[in-house]
Amino acid sequence: MISKGGSEALLQTLVDSARTASPDYNILLPLLRLLVKVGQRDKEFGKKALELEALDVMLILARKNLSHNQNLIHCLWALQVFASRVTTAAMLGINGAMELLFKVITPYSRKRARIIRAATEVLAVLLKSKSNSRRAVNRGYLNGLLRLHQDWQSHDTSNDFIQIRRSLLLCLKHITNIQSGREVFLGAQGMEILFTTTQKYLGNQSMDAIISIVIQILRKCYPKCSLPLATASSYYSFSVPGNMSSGPPCTINKDDFEEDGEEEEDEDSDSEETKEEDDDLETDLKKLTSKPVLGWTEEELKQYEAMCLELSHNFQELNSKSGDGLSSEEDLGIPQCTYFCNIPTETSSKRHCQERDQSPRGLETGDTNFQDPPLKQMKIMKSTGAITYEMAPGKIGPYLLSNDQEEDSSRRESPNTQASFKEPPWGTEVCSCQNKNTFLSSSIRIDETSETMSNVLERHPMDIPFHNPYTYIVKAEGTKSVPDFKVLAFPDVWGHHSPPFSQPMLERKCGIQRAKIFEDVQRFIHPEKVMGRVVFSLDESWLLQSTDATEYLKFSSGFESGNLRKAIQVREFEYDLLINADVNCVQHQQWFYFKVSGMKAAMPYRFNVINCEKVNSQFNYGMQPTMYSVKEALQGRPHWVRVGYDICYYKNHYRQNSAAAGAPGKCHYTLTFSVTFPHNEDVCYLAYHYPYTYTALMAHLDLLETSVNRKKVYFQHQVLCQTLGGNPCPLVTITAMPESNSSDHLQQLRQRPYQVIVARVHPGESNASWVMKGTLEFLVSSDPIAGLLRESFIFKIIPMLNPDGVINGNHRCSLRGEDLNRQWLSPSAQHQPTIYHTKGLLHYLNSIGRTPVVFCDFHGHSQKKNVFFYGCSIKETLWQAGCTVDTSIISEDVGYRTLPKILDKVAPAFAINSCSFLVEKSRASTARVVVWREIGVLRSYTMESSYCGCNQGPYKGLQLGTRELEEMGATFCLGLLLLQLKSLTCSSQFMAQASALLDARKDILGHHLQRCSGKSSGSSSTDMELDDEPPCMEEIDYSTDCSSDEETDIHELDQQIQEMALVEAVGDEEEKNGIDNRSLSTSELYVSKHWTRKSRNSPQSSESTEVSSRGKI
Repeated sequence: MISKGGSEALLQTLVDSARTASPDYNILLPLLRLLVKVGQRDKEFGKKALELEALDVMLILARKNLSHNQNLIHCLWALQVFASRVTTAAMLGINGAMELLFKVITPYSRKRARIIRAATEVLAVLLKSKSNSRRAVNRGYLNGLLRLHQDWQSHDTSNDFIQIRRSLLLCLKHITNIQSGREVFLGAQGMEILFTTTQKYLGNQSMDAIISIVIQILRKCYPKCSLPLATASSYYSFSVPGNMSSGPPCTINKDDFEEDGEEEEDEDSDSEETKEEDDDLETDLKKLTSKPVLGWTEEELKQYEAMCLELSHNFQELNSKSGDGLSSEEDLGIPQCTYFCNIPTETSSKRHCQERDQSPRGLETGDTNFQDPPLKQMKIMKSTGAITYEMAPGKIGPYLLSNDQEEDSSRRESPNTQASFKEPPWGTEVCSCQNKNTFLSSSIRIDETSETMSNVLERHPMDIPFHNPYTYIVKAEGTKSVPDFKVLAFPDVWGHHSPPFSQPMLERKCGIQRAKIFEDVQRFIHPEKVMGRVVFSLDESWLLQSTDATEYLKFSSGFESGNLRKAIQVREFEYDLLINADVNCVQHQQWFYFKVSGMKAAMPYRFNVINCEKVNSQFNYGMQPTMYSVKEALQGRPHWVRVGYDICYYKNHYRQNSAAAGAPGKCHYTLTFSVTFPHNEDVCYLAYHYPYTYTALMAHLDLLETSVNRKKVYFQHQVLCQTLGGNPCPLVTITAMPESNSSDHLQQLRQRPYQVIVARVHPGESNASWVMKGTLEFLVSSDPIAGLLRESFIFKIIPMLNPDGVINGNHRCSLRGEDLNRQWLSPSAQHQPTIYHTKGLLHYLNSIGRTPVVFCDFHGHSQKKNVFFYGCSIKETLWQAGCTVDTSIISEDVGYRTLPKILDKVAPAFAINSCSFLVEKSRASTARVVVWREIGVLRSYTMESSYCGCNQGPYKGLQLGTRELEEMGATFCLGLLLLQLKSLTCSSQFMAQASALLDARKDILGHHLQRCSGKSSGSSSTDMELDDEPPCMEEIDYSTDCSSDEETDIHELDQQIQEMALVEAVGDEEEKNGIDNRSLSTSELYVSKHWTRKSRNSPQSSESTEVSSRGKI
């Protein structure tokens, strides 16, 4: 009908009928109802009405029928449809439509409720036009709307007229889209009015139609301000040789700050999130298929021969050295691990959800395959073992500091010889076995540190595989940081053992986001109730010296990977926290790791991290931050555990100034969570995720190297390069030792294919390091599967590509303020040395015909669940982009899907439905794409591990802990073995060996494969990446960030027309005698409860209603 000119015909009929001397409303009313139905479905209806002069005719009809309710309501419906187009709405505003509507909209009245509802809905649509909103502000309509809202809100105690109240709020929402509207709204005390009138409804789900709009108005009108920081840039800066001058710190001041402009389309929309996925897909076939010319000379590549010693060394010489100077595992008294693959046994993973045992006993030892990290039997080396370290007093001394001196000491050289009674050698407070409130009975001299360590270990025996506090302390001496940290965090020194339980994802409390936003608004309305006391600040050094404060918590972050810039006490038990930007950056505030002490037990403390940058987070979907309690550790429970409740992540009122953000009005987000500490006067560490420091890695590699059986395992720890900060980037080679130095055995070793694994290019993705830890420990273990892998492959592993970022508490960048995973196209040896030399090593392997079978880059993911791959496929990319794929020209090996399919079967946390194999333009400079395109590695992957947990498989509903992450690293190795079994190059000998091993392990693997085969299928595998972290795909009530609302609901307007047709059919005289209020309230409440759901999920319902109504007409 519309395509054949039906709209124009109906509009012309309307104009002709209305212009007669005495219009026949028996014809006009059905005609208007039909026009409304057609107009809602014709996108050009407003334009057509304007051209045919139907707008003026409708306004004239409405003015003539102000006292005739039935005729008027039809006119209002038509005006609502006409105004759906912004230009038409603006024209109606010029011709006096708003003045007309304010004659109809009156204070609370039950008799004219239907008319008032229709008028408020028209007004709400008209005010979408910014010109109409400005007109409303200039003529004082906003104050009138506030009074009307108060009147209807106070009188409608039984909530019969929710739709009228909602429409009035929509009017306010549209007016406050412009700057002048927000100013008038604030001047009229609109914040106070909406806060007061809505607060009591927060917990009432039936009032969602009202509350969601109020929240949007309050957040929008909350005065925008800059963060309470001295500078927008990082507190720390690093001078990079040859780098352009960064200039002075970007000072935050009000003059630089820009409010949201009137021309801004929607203040709650984030432009970086609205780009369509398909627009980013690489569709240039030449770029997808061409291999760039090698930019490395033969001389440049030759330097990497030294990183492949296994291809040239005389193993007789190595064997003799290892025999003379190194001991085997048996010599060290380390028990052999007979069978261990770190794959769950028949014990259900749901057992991890058991309640935590609060008794002060030691760690549970049962079910070692399930509860313990790889190689549990390989114990920590005691101080009396074969490995000893010289601890020079002058070097260890700086670690012995009182709690109040810790932060300041990171920038001072003078040691303090008097330690607090509560202070251990790592600059924190702990408790001893004899007395829970003191650690030592007397002050400790610097030269007693080693003896103190031994005493503590005797009192608190440890059983943490591959961890030694002595090794950690010695390695920390060589770690170089920009702030020159002098203090070690207790959890890093003491160690972490995965707890004997898993933690379920936190169930989100209904309405939690609204409640938190209302509390923020309350601060604005009642500023006198906000303490605003700065209790910690890197920018205000005098605060770091306060020692006698008992009325607030004490904070610090002056240790490796620590990140906390400022803490402000806003209420007695509530603190606003600000985290530091990445070094030489003004952004990437997401990772935090800090110490807090002086707490009261069983008291809820609320923490608000107010300068986060991600537009959404898994904190909204069940993720919790992590905490480490010193008292718990000394009682035999050295665990990082997930903690927190009332967790919410939402946009706040803080904005970056234009100079810092690069674009005006960049938003910040608040992560809020509450914690109840288990002990009085404890010392606890809180972190974004399980921390894993660079020093922990270096200590771990030392312990691994010493523990391996050198007769069987070739373990070579080299330095890939020095970082910008002067720290060595480790390169590890793992394979099997040749049986002898005969030419046949040496040739067999040198012909083994390579596997290259890297991790931690983004410092804040600490979960990647825990996965890498599992990989390393499994590969050097005595597990027969690990032995077969070593005999079959040479593993080149770079476990930390960005050591400087990890050390200095960065979230994403290097010391140059660059995302190193965007530098792979043309890295510089001077500016991106770790990427340059990793790429050089890969080019070298390719040049000698040893291109890796698999390249995998371990990452962490903040906005999706499970573990999954990103890979590269030409055909899938072109298909997704809608391009024609000529299979005669484009041939592609589908082997890139084999490994993820294998892992989907054997790894409980892995989800192939979350994998994506698309090549995006924005990812052209990432490791995954460059290694695939330039090096020619078909199986080039990014393996993403969720910060949160799993929504499928055996771990469904559970958060991923360090045990599960390490398990994923070990299972990844198993996947490589199974991949080789499926390859065409698999030898019969390897197949026989692998089959025998897998048959021997079928008690574990068989059950596990059976469990994983029942994984439910999920969503499409083409989820969009955005900075390696796409928007959350899960549905949740996040309406306060919604940039659109279903205001013009076709189904709802059709329903009103149908009701009116029924009224006419039965000859109801309700307009004369009053409205059936019960019937109206039922309809109103139904609409308010299902407003969004109907418009999204019941298009068929809308069509059936339309057909029914048409039949009545």
